[in-house]
Amino acid sequence: MAAFDHLIIGSGINALVAAAMLSRKGDSVLVIERENRVGGCMYTSDDVTLPGFHHDVMAATFVLFLTGPAHEALGADLAEHGLEFCHTAHPTAVLRPNGSALVLSTDRAANVTAFDKLSAGDGDQHAADVGAVEADAPFLFALLGQPLWSRQTITLLAKQAWKRGLGPLKTWFGEAMEPARGRLETRYAAPEIQALWAPWVLHVGLTPEATYGGQMARVIAFALEAAGAPVVKGGAGQAAAAFQSLIEANGGTFRTGVEATRIIVENGKAIGVETSEAERILAKNVIASTAPGQLYDRLLGDQPRPQTAKKFRHGRGNFQLHYALDGPIEWNAEGLEDVALIHLADGIDSVSKSCNEAERGMLPVRPTICVGQPHRLDPTRCPEGKGVLWLQIPDAPGVIKGDAAGEIETETTWTDTMREAFADRIEAILASHIRNWEQIKLKRRAYSPADLERMNVNLVGGDPYGGACTLDQFFVWRPYAAQTNNSTPVANLYHIGASTHPGPGLGGGSGLNVAKGLGA
Repeated sequence: MAAFDHLIIGSGINALVAAAMLSRKGDSVLVIERENRVGGCMYTSDDVTLPGFHHDVMAATFVLFLTGPAHEALGADLAEHGLEFCHTAHPTAVLRPNGSALVLSTDRAANVTAFDKLSAGDGDQHAADVGAVEADAPFLFALLGQPLWSRQTITLLAKQAWKRGLGPLKTWFGEAMEPARGRLETRYAAPEIQALWAPWVLHVGLTPEATYGGQMARVIAFALEAAGAPVVKGGAGQAAAAFQSLIEANGGTFRTGVEATRIIVENGKAIGVETSEAERILAKNVIASTAPGQLYDRLLGDQPRPQTAKKFRHGRGNFQLHYALDGPIEWNAEGLEDVALIHLADGIDSVSKSCNEAERGMLPVRPTICVGQPHRLDPTRCPEGKGVLWLQIPDAPGVIKGDAAGEIETETTWTDTMREAFADRIEAILASHIRNWEQIKLKRRAYSPADLERMNVNLVGGDPYGGACTLDQFFVWRPYAAQTNNSTPVANLYHIGASTHPGPGLGGGSGLNVAKGLGA
């Protein structure tokens, strides 16, 4: 007899969304997690640098959750269980090597004015870009937030074809395939505006030259302007705690420190899992929030898998730096004090160069750096008067072939010495933009792609996006063209997580889709 209606492997945001929806329905749900904590990439620790400094190790910003259907379905319930977001009116900015900065506001009119001052007409172009996404939001977010290979999507496309006409709909899809470089260079004259948006494609696992990057840049611009770049009060780990509290209140169960080693399949159906302690846990449905390699190579062993000759590819790794600071940051450029996420980049070419070097296995000469200032949104992150910095470098190689600058002695895998040498390079770039850096720096902690994979087995090669997000393995082709939505070749086994549609980010879309498909 099945002990549970649903057994969920992993406890990242997609797993938690599915568990919350299914437990609210009244079904019995068990979530098992190999680590000794719940949350996957939502993890806040107070022992990264110094006591009293709370750092989000891995994920930090929840804009995709706030603007997505999972929050619409669960937001009120989660708020009752302690989930609270902190905001700023300045979600992002770019700081260029020459010291110039451009700050985005959540006020569209202010952005239009600021952009027009840089180049006449660029403000109107911004208004047109985000306005078009706003107008298309019901259509666009339905495509991104529901099973694509479905009657619902066919109906949605048919309605759009009727509304727009086949020709305009074809044009819409054609323009949506435009790379970010093409869109930015042909729409915006000001290099500062190009530099503001170019790094953001890295946060969805793309490059400036990747197909549909231009559309994703527009979607990000709309989301940041509409919802900002919110962080969770107390740290991302508090989001996991709110989910756990909600799910347990609904009757759901969690077991941490439990590693699934095999999905039990009988007569072509998944009926549960076997753990590393040889325990058998049975359920009517099994939901795996894992990378494809974990699911098909390890958990399923010799069971059927999607019929494809294509090997799933993982993307660039992530490198993170965390700092405890002794006081306020004195940026060389004005207006950056309360910005949530600041990119240190020169423009499209610098972003393209750094991610190309990383994709070729090289440590970038001048990596694209994303600097988060969570304490400016949430003062609970550190002692009064102090500060914390969260640095993400989204273009670090998982497998190393050398140093593009020829300065760091490398091996094929990350070592502590290489990690700290690369961290020194990043810190030097950061310090060049801060007047009082030597006075406020207390302690740093670096995490290489290898460190991140050790912390979360699904971050293969330090890839935080669940696999390369290029067109051949995205949308209906994610993770495999032969796979239909979240189903697998094994009955009653469902695959969710960043490796499945709608892809990476703290949106929870795949967990929501599966839960709805199971009647939630």
